[in-house]
Amino acid sequence: MSTQLLPGDVFMTRGHSFISRAIRVFTRTIGEKRTKVNHVGIIVSSGDYQTSKIVEALIKVREVRLWYGYGPPRKDDVAIYRPTNLTPEEIDIVVAEAREQVGKTYGFLKILGHFLDWLLLGAYIFRRLTQNGDYPICSWLVAHAFDKAGKRFGVHPGAATPDDIWDFVVDNPDKYKRIRPLTRLWQAT
Repeated sequence: MSTQLLPGDVFMTRGHSFISRAIRVFTRTIGEKRTKVNHVGIIVSSGDYQTSKIVEALIKVREVRLWYGYGPPRKDDVAIYRPTNLTPEEIDIVVAEAREQVGKTYGFLKILGHFLDWLLLGAYIFRRLTQNGDYPICSWLVAHAFDKAGKRFGVHPGAATPDDIWDFVVDNPDKYKRIRPLTRLWQAT
């Protein structure tokens, strides 16, 4: 029996490339437990792992099938969490806002802002200066879409990292239900 994914589900990935590892290093703050994920996105259409569609920010924000991005031969680990504190109308807002970002160019300047704030021990200074929504990054896309529906991941949407979103959904089982643990998408759970 395959798992049914729903619009509004949040997926998070843990890649194994140099860039993925660097993102995990530079989004960890002093005293914080080890960062688990380096990328996030939103499920925008129902289906199983092979047929559901996602919106994510890579070089450009794109809408593709989850399987296309993370099925074999990809080796990224994928976790999926479902918000349980959203109304159907709020889910529609999240999905519409995510889709509104499709086609935009990735916000490389926002990544620089995250790095500079990391150098300042997590201060929210440079990320505040890069709030322009014309150039989204993955965590901004997800946090901004949920913020439009009145929900946050414990931080300002402009300050959110994949790790912040991971920590919030894992630490709030009353608001987010785990659908899939952090494993390769094509491995049985």
